[in-house]
Amino acid sequence: MNYIKFQQDGHIGIVSLNRPESLNALSTELMGEIAEIFAQLEKNDDIYVIVLTGEGRAFAAGADISEMSNYGVVEGKRYGVLGNDTMTFIENMTKPVIAAVNGFALGGGCELAMCCDIRIASEKAKFGQPEVGLGITPGFGGTQRLPRIVGISKAMELILTARVIGAAEAERIGLVSLVVPPEELMTTAVTLAKAIADQAQVAVRESKKCVRRGMQTDIYTGTAFESEAFGLCFGTEDQKDAMKAFVNKEKLSGFKNR
Repeated sequence: MNYIKFQQDGHIGIVSLNRPESLNALSTELMGEIAEIFAQLEKNDDIYVIVLTGEGRAFAAGADISEMSNYGVVEGKRYGVLGNDTMTFIENMTKPVIAAVNGFALGGGCELAMCCDIRIASEKAKFGQPEVGLGITPGFGGTQRLPRIVGISKAMELILTARVIGAAEAERIGLVSLVVPPEELMTTAVTLAKAIADQAQVAVRESKKCVRRGMQTDIYTGTAFESEAFGLCFGTEDQKDAMKAFVNKEKLSGFKNR
C-alpha cells in the first residue's frame, strides 16, 4: 500500500493514513487502500480492536479537491458511493474502531471519524463539514451521521455554515468522547483499545452490533436485537467461566473468546 501504514500491538491494529504532504486528503487511491486494509483486518482473527489515525498535521483534511474539481455528475456520484460504501463497511465491522484524531478532520475526514465507534481528539484537532463553501454537499455520510451524533439543530448549523470547530467544542457537543494533549493521543487510544481487547470478544462484538443496529430503528426493535444477543452470550464458554469465577469469588485468568 502506498498511503497506509500498519502496525500491530498485541491484539490491537493501528492504521495510519500516510499522505501527509496533502494532509491525508482522501483520494480515490487512498479510499481504496482504506477499504482494503479494513477488509483485511475484519478477517484477521488476531486483531480485536482497531485504532485509526493520520500521519502529520491531519487526520484527514477531507476529500481530494484537486481530484474532484473536474468531476461531472456521474463521476461525483461514483466518488460519493465509494466513500459511503467504505464508511459504512467500517461502521458495521464486527470489531470496534477507535478514531485517534490528531489534527484536521474536515469534510470526508470528519465523516471518516464519525463512522468509527469511539472518537478521541488531540487538543489540536479541528472538525467540520465545509462542503457547502465548495458548492457541494457532504458526500460520505456527513448529512446522516452528524445529526445522529450531535442532534439535528447543531448538525444543520455546522453543515449549512461550513463552520470549523475545535476539539473542546467537539467534545462539548458529543462529537468526540475525550480530548487529550497531542503527545498523549496515541497512548490514550491504544490504552482504551487494550481495555476493550481484554474483555470477552463475543460480548464486545454483539454489544457493538446491538448499538449500531438499534440506532437505525425504533427502541422496540432495538431491544429485540439486544435480547437476542444477550441470550446468545449464555451459550459461550466466556459467560460460563466469568460467572463461575464471580460466584466463587475467584479471579478470572482471561477469556477464551468463544
